[in-house]
This record gives sequence, C-alpha cells and structure tokens, in this order.
Amino acid sequence: MSSNLVPLETYLDLPAHARLLGLDLGTKTIGLALSDVERRIASPLKTIQRVKFGHDAAALLKIAEKHAVAGLVIGLPLNMDGSEGPRAQSTRAFIRNLAPLTALPIVFWDERLSTLAVTRTLLDADASRARRAAVVDKMAAAYILQGALDRLARLTPEEE
Repeated sequence: MSSNLVPLETYLDLPAHARLLGLDLGTKTIGLALSDVERRIASPLKTIQRVKFGHDAAALLKIAEKHAVAGLVIGLPLNMDGSEGPRAQSTRAFIRNLAPLTALPIVFWDERLSTLAVTRTLLDADASRARRAAVVDKMAAAYILQGALDRLARLTPEEE
C-alpha cells in the first residue's frame, strides 16, 4: 500500500487555502469536482472520458496541478453491506497505480448511493436524459467530495 493513502483526518493538516479534488471513477468516465480554497463547498468541475490508465492519470494530475490541489478524495463504490465488489476493487487498482505518480495525499470516501442521489436530484429538476448523462459523473464527484468536506468540518476544532 502506498504511503500517500491516508485517513481523512490527515487533511486537517494540509496547507490553508488549498483545494481538494474529488473523483468519481467509472468504467467509461471520471467525474471531477473541486473544493473551494476554504474546503467548505464542492463544485462539479468536469468529466473526463477514460482512454487508458496512462492517459487518464496524466489528465488527472494535470488538472490537480492547474488548480493547486493539495489532496484527492476518491469515491469508493462499496456494496450496501459495506463489502467491496468488483467496482471497488477496480477503483483501488486505479489508485494503487496512480499513487506512485504523485505526492498528493489520497483518501477513499464511501460513495454508496451517490449517483442515485444525484440522478434523483436531476430528475426532480426536470433535467432531460441528455442533460443528466452529461453532468451526472461530475455531480456525483461533487456529492462525494462534499461528504468528505462536511466530515472534515465536523473534525475541525471550534475556534474560540
């Protein structure tokens, strides 16, 4: 296991005003979301069409550098019982290959039901099928990243 796979709590020690990049790894696409510099709000960034690992990794790391990202939050698609199935294993394999290519700390975040929650939100907003298909991955990444940001906020000591 790579030394840059860390628990979320270590993100409390990241430099101030540094963004986090959230990833929703799919078989055909990678949804990306970016936090604000205060690490309070996640916003959908873009969706990358997957090609092959080398291309995908280079694209991700270029985006991370462009936005001065201090850490990655990777959605881990666990089964409803908390076990890991083929999709979770595929996500771990991708990160196992990505980790040696970057010094960025990497955190896995439980992404159960993220795509379903985003799809329901889009349906409630009367988004067309084409619109849903175009934005669901990056919005799922934002949902994943926001969950991690909310947890970080709860871990942050209250200022007096």
